[in-house]
Amino acid sequence: MEYRRMGTTGLQLSVLSFGSWVTFAKQIADPISDRLMSIAYEHGVNFFDNAEIYSRGESEKMMGRILKNKSWERSSYLISSKVFFGWRGADNKPNQTGLSRKHLMEACHEALERFQVDYLDLFYCHRPDPNVPIEEVVRTMNTLIQQGKILYWGTSEWSGVAIMEAHLHAQRLGLEGPAVEQPQYNLLERYKMEVEYQPIFNNIGMGTTIWSPLASGLLTGKYNEGIPDDSRLALEGFEWLKDKTYTEERIANIRNLKAVADDLHTSLATLAIAWCIHNPNVTSAIMGATKEAQLLENLKALEVYPKLTSEIINRIEAIMKTKPAISVHS
Repeated sequence: MEYRRMGTTGLQLSVLSFGSWVTFAKQIADPISDRLMSIAYEHGVNFFDNAEIYSRGESEKMMGRILKNKSWERSSYLISSKVFFGWRGADNKPNQTGLSRKHLMEACHEALERFQVDYLDLFYCHRPDPNVPIEEVVRTMNTLIQQGKILYWGTSEWSGVAIMEAHLHAQRLGLEGPAVEQPQYNLLERYKMEVEYQPIFNNIGMGTTIWSPLASGLLTGKYNEGIPDDSRLALEGFEWLKDKTYTEERIANIRNLKAVADDLHTSLATLAIAWCIHNPNVTSAIMGATKEAQLLENLKALEVYPKLTSEIINRIEAIMKTKPAISVHS
């Protein structure tokens, strides 16, 4: 396993990490989740990603039960939660969502209870909240750090402008700004990582724990002949994901991309993840899996990404045609 420092912090994250979105408490139960986390940990993964909204808190409870039964030293792994959407769904009342001081504090306490731990390594603001001053967010996250309940705080799917504003407030107040952002990043979604965040990478430094490196499975090739009944895009309640990701043009390009994977003697999935971690601004790529074979295949990205020469990268660009107009990732 390779470990990368998270932005300008001293924290080291495994370049491949494991997340629970969609899968935990929705597609898989404790025994399989336990096995997958064990495989990941045995291969050097030290970061496990979660959020209050995932399966309405049940995902964090599941991960907490699994960790409780492990003999792993707490100092050997990192866990995260994310706050914004709440966990009660339609039953959320005022102040049970968003980034107010009240919800940030209470969501943190609830996550600690679900995980059965004393602190979170990373605590993300899952989305920006236009109704809450960023200064309030910065102050509250620093209070949680000072209380020892979180070690680092970050953002997820924030704009570059909002992240910079958070840093300006933090500098003015002598507090810690967000150390990490969690954006979507893959061969189909590239603008934030390759254009919008570049001034932050260059001037301030920021870690990234990117999600959906396989574009919800699209880049594995399993949708090349249609949508399987047991796939993520077929799940009830995830129609929005299908509408957002699945297009005939994308599928055609992914079919053509298979030739590159074949030449490297690897799979489309492994190639797609390897392409993500080829970008040095990616601290960690979050993998998701429901089967052992999937996870083991994804982990092979560590062997493939050093083989991505400029020639191969150019081949990928010519096939996918997704490079932003202004980009530094080559």
